[in-house]
Amino acid sequence: MSGDRVRLTVNGVPVDVPGRISVAAALLGLERPFRRSLSGQRRAPLCGMGVCFECRVRIDGRAQQRACQVTVRDAMRVDTDD
Repeated sequence: MSGDRVRLTVNGVPVDVPGRISVAAALLGLERPFRRSLSGQRRAPLCGMGVCFECRVRIDGRAQQRACQVTVRDAMRVDTDD
């Protein structure tokens, strides 16, 4: 992508988001859920600084990544529900 935008794949769907933001911010901007708890409740970022672990997603095949701590990059794959 050119300019200040990058293209990610979120749950198998290509999306364009602003560059230089966290994965958590990108997902919030897309209004996509982060993940569900074992009981089925939706989870999302709570603290925004990596302490609460509520925003965990799979990034490029690596599980349990804190979305608020990772900056988006072109061609990144993000999966929100395992």
